[in-house]
Amino acid sequence: MKKDQLLTRLLTRRRALIAGAGAVGAAATAGVVTAVTGDGPLTSAPAAGPQARRPVKSSAYRLQPLTGYGPPRAAPRRTLVRREPLLRVSGRGRTMVLTFDDGPDPRYTPDILDTLAEYDVRAMFFVCGEMVAGSKKLLARMADEGHVVGNHTWSHPLLTRLTRRQIRSQMERTSDVIEDAYGERPEWFRAPYGAWNRAALQIGAELGMEPLAWTLDTLDWTTPGIRSIAKRVEHGAAPGVVVLSHDAGGDRSQSVRALRRYLPELLDSGYHVTVPRRRYA
Repeated sequence: MKKDQLLTRLLTRRRALIAGAGAVGAAATAGVVTAVTGDGPLTSAPAAGPQARRPVKSSAYRLQPLTGYGPPRAAPRRTLVRREPLLRVSGRGRTMVLTFDDGPDPRYTPDILDTLAEYDVRAMFFVCGEMVAGSKKLLARMADEGHVVGNHTWSHPLLTRLTRRQIRSQMERTSDVIEDAYGERPEWFRAPYGAWNRAALQIGAELGMEPLAWTLDTLDWTTPGIRSIAKRVEHGAAPGVVVLSHDAGGDRSQSVRALRRYLPELLDSGYHVTVPRRRYA
């Protein structure tokens, strides 16, 4: 082969290599532009540099964030089984709790709520499920105004005469209807007539509720008169006292009017009337 022909072939092969390299560079540049601007699929860009990782399957990718984000799971709250119900509450200073049983009753409960609202006071209402079923709006109002609603069974039976299955039914049905009307399941319960037994305390704890009795009975259920009810509260007032009154179960007009008399007296005497807070194990 002549020298001129050899030189020509070398030049032709060099031009081909340069042209090929230019094509590869152009394709790589086009791939980068596509990835940044989103004008085409990412898979059209050739891999540059070291071997690229295999793309993660979409299903596996969607699951990955669940393992690294979100608040840590809290341990479930546990309610201890008590041997007897709580009779008093703890709090700073001269703290007292007002409780009302057996309601809600559309004849008396609204007036009690009006008085509490007038003095910006929160109270506890231990309600019966069968009463709630016809007055759900009153429980919604209690929730809006910051009152605490407790479980007082469905039909106010004597729990000590019931089987465990019957006790559970009384409590569960009432908790269900409270949750529907109030927005939350109750965290407190009270046995009708103050008749507690081991089964009631165990089942209440299993349902996440603390047993609360009372320190001071106003005896308003005996309709002793407005003055007698008010004096009983005023004379029995003390830090930690839980007062028992009623807003249903009979004629409770004396209870309504007595509250209007003794509540401002308690506040003027420096008592802080509030609702208790749960303590979990």
